Amino acid sequence: MAGKVKWVTDIEKSVLINNFEKRGWIQVTENEDWNFYWMSVQTIRNVFSVETGYRLSDDQIVNHFPNHYELTRKDLMVKNIKRYRKELEKEGSPLAEKDENGKYLYLDFVPVTYMLPADYNLFVEEFRKSPSSTWIMKPCGKAQGKGIFLINKLSQIKKWSRDSKTSSFVTQSTKEAYVISLYINNPLLIGGRKFDLRLYVLVSTYRPLRCYMYKLGFCRFCTVKYSPSTSELDNMFVHLTNVAIQKHGEDYNHIHGGKWTVSNLRLYLESTRGKEVTGKLFDEIHWIIVQSLKAVAPVMNNDKHCFECYGYDIIIDDKLKPWLIEVNASPSLTSSTANDRILKYNLINDTLNIAVPNGEIPDCKWNKSPPKEVLGNYEILYDEELAQGDGADRELRSRQGQSLGPKGGRSRDLGRTVLTTWK
Repeated sequence: MAGKVKWVTDIEKSVLINNFEKRGWIQVTENEDWNFYWMSVQTIRNVFSVETGYRLSDDQIVNHFPNHYELTRKDLMVKNIKRYRKELEKEGSPLAEKDENGKYLYLDFVPVTYMLPADYNLFVEEFRKSPSSTWIMKPCGKAQGKGIFLINKLSQIKKWSRDSKTSSFVTQSTKEAYVISLYINNPLLIGGRKFDLRLYVLVSTYRPLRCYMYKLGFCRFCTVKYSPSTSELDNMFVHLTNVAIQKHGEDYNHIHGGKWTVSNLRLYLESTRGKEVTGKLFDEIHWIIVQSLKAVAPVMNNDKHCFECYGYDIIIDDKLKPWLIEVNASPSLTSSTANDRILKYNLINDTLNIAVPNGEIPDCKWNKSPPKEVLGNYEILYDEELAQGDGADRELRSRQGQSLGPKGGRSRDLGRTVLTTWK
């Protein structure tokens, strides 16, 4: 009989530990022989570091890819998507087609973004084209809304630069890198409040790309009604949906935690906007996720010992256009409500069923293609091996909605790979 999986984690969360214990797995320390290590992004850096790292054996798996930051650092994600678009353009791919204003028809899914201090001059040039616009500044390596602020005047950036104790934008090494993005100032509002979507996406391998969408994502609402007024630029309860910020608001509700399920959002949009446009919106969200993963796949270290569950943050504008805001390598496993706890427990349960087949000692050489029965609330989003041979034309037709899934349903066939929207 096969031995029990030996597990380690440096993230003391009950949704993790309860899942390991339920399987009868054995807890060990990181200095002992282990098979499964659910680790923080800081620890993964050490595991794969040239100086401090060590060679993983075939029966060991971890929950991050070595250079996940190519997708999960705000600046690198944008850089990789820009590179991907240029490469497709160079190849003459129909995916990179542009409209008469030079905007990508199918790949315009991240707000206009610059790196600071590196792209300061480019940013100023863009800012001056529409001086009444609002921009959002975010530190590249932080999460939970830390260090974020909005600006609508160049003088505010100069003040930020002075406050950061640097005299100019030249001295990059001494300054924390930021991204500055055009703020989506026309978000879709429900009950007058801004919200974003937190969606979970599991990648089992990047080459070939195989990814899964978790059906039980949720919306995170602001506690204060939205106003584009410049007088509210400093009020983060109006603009930032992060629970870490909103939970300190006077109107924060501890029962539902300002959260709404994606299925509720879908029902709401179907009843207010119609089924067809709602279906198209969710197809576009799936498209964005697959394209962002394809953008980083060539540069990702596709280590066979790794899988990763990402937290995608998407904002929908009032024209029902979805925008990719960022991707998190360690989506929060803290539970703010009872429903949250159940969702996150099930998320980890379903993730483990795919990453560690049958709960047995892992073999990282397996083909990483689990049977449908074990997917739980995950659905296959894209499988490159199935899609190969169909090429960009087929993919583009699916993006344009010309290729319907079985029985004329709402699923899109993306190169023989069904991008099934949530029911």
